[in-house]
Amino acid sequence: MGERLEDIAQAMVAPGKGILAADESSGTIKKRFDQIDTASTEDTRRDYREMLFRADEAMKNHISGVILYDETLRQKAKDGTPLVDLIKAAGAVPGIKVDMGAKDLAGYPGEKVTEGLDGLRERLAEYYGLGARFAKWRALIEISDHTPSAACLAANAHGLARYAALCQEAGIVPIVEPEVQMDGPNSTHDIDRCYDVSVAALNKVFSELYEARVNLEGIVLKPNMVIAGKACTQQASAQEVAEKTIKCLKACVPSAVPGIAFLSGGQSDEQATENLSIMNAMGGLPWALTFSYGRALQQAALKAWQGKPENVAAAQAAFTHRARMNGLAATGGWSRNLEQAA
Repeated sequence: MGERLEDIAQAMVAPGKGILAADESSGTIKKRFDQIDTASTEDTRRDYREMLFRADEAMKNHISGVILYDETLRQKAKDGTPLVDLIKAAGAVPGIKVDMGAKDLAGYPGEKVTEGLDGLRERLAEYYGLGARFAKWRALIEISDHTPSAACLAANAHGLARYAALCQEAGIVPIVEPEVQMDGPNSTHDIDRCYDVSVAALNKVFSELYEARVNLEGIVLKPNMVIAGKACTQQASAQEVAEKTIKCLKACVPSAVPGIAFLSGGQSDEQATENLSIMNAMGGLPWALTFSYGRALQQAALKAWQGKPENVAAAQAAFTHRARMNGLAATGGWSRNLEQAA
C-alpha cells in the first residue's frame, strides 16, 4: 500500500470492510470489563485485544483499520509480537486515538469541547514511528432544548480542523468525528432535531477544514447517523434513519471525501448494521459508506469471552459474525435472515 494520504484513506474505506474502534480509554475498558466481572489490568486488556486482532477471518475479510489507545499501540502480544504487527499482517491499517477527551466548555454550562492540541505535532511524529497511519479525534455535541450553541459548534469544528491539518502534515490520515449524541443526558430530541443539528455541525466542520487547508481526499469522516434521541418517545424506522442521514450527508459532505465511516453511538448491534445496509442499498452516493464501530462490533465477543482463556474461540466467532454482518451492510447486502441463520 502506498504511503500517500489518499491511498491510506481509500484502504480505510475499502468495499465490504470497516474500522474496528478498539481505542477505549482505561476508564471505558474498565466499565466494559466490569460487565463480565473481569479485572482491567495491562495483561487482561492485552489478552482481550489480541484475541480480536487474531480473529483472522474477521480481520482479513472485514476490517480495514483498527483505532488503538496509546497503551495498545505500544503493547506486544503474549508471544512478543507487537500488536501493531498483528493488525498489519491481517492487511488492516493501525490507527491511534489522539484527543484528550471532551471537557466542559467554559462559559457554556452543559456543553463540551475536545482538548488535545497542545503537543499534538510531537505526539503524531512518535505515533507515526510506532506504525500508526491514521488518527481519530472525537468532538462531542449534545442536543438539549437550548444546545448546542454556535460557540460550541465553532470551538469543536476549529479543534477538529487543526487536528486534521497536523495529522496530514505528519503523513497520518485524520478521522474527523463530530458526534451529535443520541444518548446524552437530555436525549429526548426527535429525528428532525438531530437532522438540523447534524447539518449545522457538519457545515461548520467543513468550513473550518477548508480554512485549515486540509486535503479532503486524505480524510475519513466519522459522523453520527441522523436518529432520534435514546429517550425520545417517537423512534424513527430504519428506512427513515437511512433517508434522513443520506439527505444530511448529501447537503453537507463534499464529494472529494473518499469515505464516511459511521459511529454506532448507542444503537444496538443489529440496528447499526441494518441502518448502514439500507443506506448502501439506496446507492448513487459519491463516497463509500462504511462502519467504525466499537461496542456494536465488540459487545457480543466481550460477553462470550468473560475473561476466560477457554472462551477465546467462542468470542472470536462472535466478533467474526458481527464483522461479517457489517461487511455485508457496507455493500448493502445485509438481511435479517442472515443474522438468524447464524
